[in-house]
Amino acid sequence: MREILRTTDISDLSDQDIPPMFLQVVERGWSLTAAGGRVLTDLCPEAPGTYVDRLTEETTINGRGMTGYDVPAAPDERTPLLVRRCLAYVCACLRKAQEEFGDTQVKAYVSLSFADTEEGLLTSNVTFCTPLPDVRPYIPDLEAVTDAAVAEISLEDCPAWP
Repeated sequence: MREILRTTDISDLSDQDIPPMFLQVVERGWSLTAAGGRVLTDLCPEAPGTYVDRLTEETTINGRGMTGYDVPAAPDERTPLLVRRCLAYVCACLRKAQEEFGDTQVKAYVSLSFADTEEGLLTSNVTFCTPLPDVRPYIPDLEAVTDAAVAEISLEDCPAWP
């Protein structure tokens, strides 16, 4: 993932990089669940679910595949577009989280992997969670992941764009 992030031009990220349905999620902001989970308001289910712990609640509610139906299938063209979309969405959501919660504890996880389909298209996922001292990390050994490119992103990692 380091190489993908290093070679993707993110110098002019903006809200225009975020697909409309994801931009709506950003605009609706964040909420707290009854268990104290930090979740994106627009992604909350109608009926509250039961979760093993707060980490599971946050990653389940906040996790989504990034829209890619309108980008080319060739990995060399598709990768930078998906990465830009993910990073623009992540940074906008993390900024909203800081506004809502007054801190930078929420972390984003972006992953890229090839779909297990005949086409084998590159897909991307984004989720958010708040690391807790008494709960296992979302991805315990990030550097050891071999079946996907994964990055943990904090607000401090986000480029400065309005």
